[in-house]
Order: sequence, then C-alpha cells, then structure tokens
Amino acid sequence: MSVVCIEFKPGLEGVPATQSSISYVDGQQGVLEYRGINIQELAKKSSFLETAYLLIWGYLPSKEELESFEHDIRYHRRIKYRIRDMMKCFPETGHPMDALQTSAAALGLFYSRRALDNPEYIRSAVVRLLAKIPTMVAASELMRRGNDAVQPKDDLDYAANFLYMLNEREPDPLAAQVFDVCLILHAEHTINASTFSAMVTSSTLTDPYAVIASAVGTLAGPLHGGANEDVITMLSEIGSVENVRPYLEKCLETKAKIMGFGHRVYKVKDPRAIILQELAEKLFEKFGYDKYYEIALELEKAVEEKLGHKGIYPNVDFYSGLVYRKLGISSDLFTPVFAIARVAGWLAHWKEQLTENRIFRPTQIYTGEHNISYTPIQER
Repeated sequence: MSVVCIEFKPGLEGVPATQSSISYVDGQQGVLEYRGINIQELAKKSSFLETAYLLIWGYLPSKEELESFEHDIRYHRRIKYRIRDMMKCFPETGHPMDALQTSAAALGLFYSRRALDNPEYIRSAVVRLLAKIPTMVAASELMRRGNDAVQPKDDLDYAANFLYMLNEREPDPLAAQVFDVCLILHAEHTINASTFSAMVTSSTLTDPYAVIASAVGTLAGPLHGGANEDVITMLSEIGSVENVRPYLEKCLETKAKIMGFGHRVYKVKDPRAIILQELAEKLFEKFGYDKYYEIALELEKAVEEKLGHKGIYPNVDFYSGLVYRKLGISSDLFTPVFAIARVAGWLAHWKEQLTENRIFRPTQIYTGEHNISYTPIQER
C-alpha cells in the first residue's frame, strides 16, 4: 500500500488558503497596501468609508458614488428597538466582544435573505453592517453602565458619530480625524485568523451577518484581538521609565511575551505602528501628555537593542492603545473598536469569496490507531 506524505503545518502557517487582490503585505520591507495603494497614502488622503468602498468594491469611488455610500450609511445607523431591548438584558460583567458577537448575529434575524446572487442585497448588507456595528458597540458600552444608548447624529461623519455616541458629546475635530485614520489602519490585513474564519463561514453561503459574527468571535480570542489592551496593562505594570529595562530583562529571563512586539509577518516596525505613533503625538500635543508614552518609547528602544536582530519590533497594537486612551475609549473596548474597522476587510473577503466560491474542506493527518475492538461496557 502506498502512503502519500503530507507535510503538517501547525496553524496552517505559510499555507496559501486563497488568491486575493484585496491587500498585500511585505513583512521584510514594512509595506502594507490596500488594492495596491500604500497605507501611508490612504491614511493621509482618504477617509474610512472611502477606504471601505475601495476594499469591498475594488476601486476608489467617484464623488457621486462616495456621497451615495455615505448617505446610505448615515440613514441606516439606527438599530431596531428589539435589538436594543435584547442588549439591555446582557450582563453588565460580560465582555463587550461577546455582546458584539451576539448583536451582530441578531442583525441576521431582521435582515437576512441569503440572496447572495442579488447585487442590491449585497450592497444593503454591506451598508447595514458598516452602519450598525458602531452603533451597537457604543450602545452596549453605555448600557452596561446603566445608561440609555445615545442615538446617532446624522450631521456627523462616521468617526465623529461613533465618538459622539460613545462619549455623549461631539468630539474635537482632531480627535475625530485621528480616529478615522485609526479605522483605516485597522480595516484590513490579509488572511489572519478572523478573516480566515469569515472566509470559511462565507464558503458555506450563509448570510453575511453570520459571517461577521463568526469573525467577531474569532477576534475575541486573546491570541488574536486584545493585545493593545494588554499593552496598556503592561505599561501600567512597568510604572516608570526607570523600570523599563529591569522589566524587559525579567521578561527575557522568564521567556514572557512582551505585548505589542513581534509579528508573524513583519520583521521590521509595523507601518501602522509608525502612523499610530504620529497620531498619538498629535493628540498629546493638543490634549495633554500621557505618562505611559515615555515608558513606551523607552521600551521600544530597549527591545530594539535586545531583540531587533531577531526582527522583533512594535506592531500595530503597541501604540494604538495609547491613541484610544486619549480618545476616551476604555481599554476593554479596544478590540470592539478594532472590529468596527475590520468589518470592512471581512466584508471585502466575503464578497470576493462569492465570486469563485468553493466550500473549505481541508484534510487531516490521522494520528490514531486502527482495528481496535469494541469493549462491552461491563468489561471497561
């Protein structure tokens, strides 16, 4: 009997799972592109909704197309009162990511038709998910504190409206602009765990609301989302610039993970981290300094000295938490905010998956025994 040898790759590392034209990463050079456009250029010149349109439909929209897209999203920001009532029943101690996954799945009860061959249905699903996910994140945050949700404000743009619903006041224009750039930076990043989860779910031809709920559930895991929350905890534990190097030495001795450093793809400083650091400095200049920033700078310097030769540098999570802190976003809301942005990328891969769909059915390498006899229960 011939045996076919298949190399096992834990976590499918390095195994191509699809062909895609959505985004590109060069980890050696620190390059990230959306549809061929460098992330630095999009961060300077685009808006989140324009970037979302680019990712999902594959091209930059015309002025009329963008205005229509923005208008439709403003119109669909509100959520059904029954969804709000459901959210009021969530336990106050529940994690916001669990609340978001449940709420995203609930949207399918109201809007799912699985008309995946209908361009109008696809557009309406894209609009509703992009419009309603921020509303649900903000509403859940206020409700768990015992407050009523704040209704969206139609005269505010996407980023400003979320900060308004979250903080119950209109944000400073700089804060809204910075948050919009943050959304662009987090919108897409090739085939990571949550995007792969979205693609596997998509391949069954279920509705897009289930696709997004599955991706949110994957992002909720501590090995995927939540690292920027852990960075803030780490900086708090370090406490001062003087403690940075002793803390780092202890981590190296015990082989503990240094949060916010290292990446499966990037072997240089994450290009998104470079932009986020610049955004943090803009916020500090206008709204006041954050003592954690000095600690972060010293830690980056120390890690580069010790581990730079191994390609370990700050990733996207290292500075994003400092930005979100200054914007008044609580640390356990960092990952839901990430999800608000990544919905664009998930939907782009969902839509791309539909063009040449084949249900995912990977194989396995069996490691068990054969020809084992059944043992009656009396003899066990």
